[in-house]
Amino acid sequence: MKLTYFSLGYSTHDFRFLKSISDGGHEIFFVQLEGNRRQVEDRPIPENVTQVIWKGGHEPFKWSSLAKLTLDFRRLVNEIKPDLIHAGPIQTCAFIAVLSGFRPILSMSWGFDLMDDVHKNKWWEWVTRYTLKRSTFFTSDANVTRDMAVKYGMNPEKAVVFPWGVDLEHFAPTMDYRPSTTVSRPSSAVTLFCNRSWEIRYGVDVLARAFVKVAQQNENVDLILLNGGSQGNVIRNILQSGGVLERVTFGGHVSQTDLPNWYHMADIYVSPSHVDGSSVSLMEALACGIPCLVSDIPANKEWVVENENGWLFCDGDADHLAEKILAAISQREKLPEIGRASRRSAEMRADWQKNAEVLMNVYRKVYLADAT
Repeated sequence: MKLTYFSLGYSTHDFRFLKSISDGGHEIFFVQLEGNRRQVEDRPIPENVTQVIWKGGHEPFKWSSLAKLTLDFRRLVNEIKPDLIHAGPIQTCAFIAVLSGFRPILSMSWGFDLMDDVHKNKWWEWVTRYTLKRSTFFTSDANVTRDMAVKYGMNPEKAVVFPWGVDLEHFAPTMDYRPSTTVSRPSSAVTLFCNRSWEIRYGVDVLARAFVKVAQQNENVDLILLNGGSQGNVIRNILQSGGVLERVTFGGHVSQTDLPNWYHMADIYVSPSHVDGSSVSLMEALACGIPCLVSDIPANKEWVVENENGWLFCDGDADHLAEKILAAISQREKLPEIGRASRRSAEMRADWQKNAEVLMNVYRKVYLADAT
């Protein structure tokens, strides 16, 4: 089958989709809407994937460029003549794909598009509804985003949910490795870990405020923060004014190769995100056998069961998050058991090798639906 895969940029998620599609024996043409701005994957584009050069892929998407991009995408489609287009997020890549007039189209939600972007204004709502009503099939990684897609016009019989999953061999529990980047700490210390981007929707500022409260009550707690983002100054100011900056390790951006080593440094994984589908970071933490403390948004509740493989706190509530952290620390002897439950959760539902087969079946459904 010949496919066009249309995405914002080239992230770790894009790498895994492209590799699985290529490994499945399909001919794949990769189109980027914003290009290097989102080049956050350090591995090269998989073999047998053709990266397409077009008028997009050079700058952030602007609505003023919509007509130009749509016309050129239509040209690409006429030249490539794919059997189907796999496109997402909904209001950008999938919208342009729909406007091109080509069918069949598999529109894929990235979580934030249906849990956040759709609420920006009436225009974004209209674009969402227009795109979904004209999509051949829809896929997402969480029931909550599937339900939103149906709300905005997607045929529920043509909506497929599967967690994107992780490599369970790469992300796995370990007890014997501690990278040289780890901070010196007493054996009684507890390390919290978060690798969400420092943007408003991911709530890292909430974790920073909670950590200040926790650190004031327990001197043997430290925090690892990876990545960065537009809230960098805000987050550092919270930590500095709270007098805990020296208890935080900033790891910056980490490659997929090294990322498991950072999970292995943690006793508790924290995700304070306000918006998510099935978070791949959360699945990575589960796969590494780490107890997970996450905001009680719908997508997280599909993965974390209170006192079984982790805990939930009230979204946006730094006081409640601090309480939950201290409660988890107080039962530290139970953390290994909870971590083993985390790993079992990942093995049951987050195996990318198995879940990628679901995507291949979706492709076949889309292709056959169009043929009939």
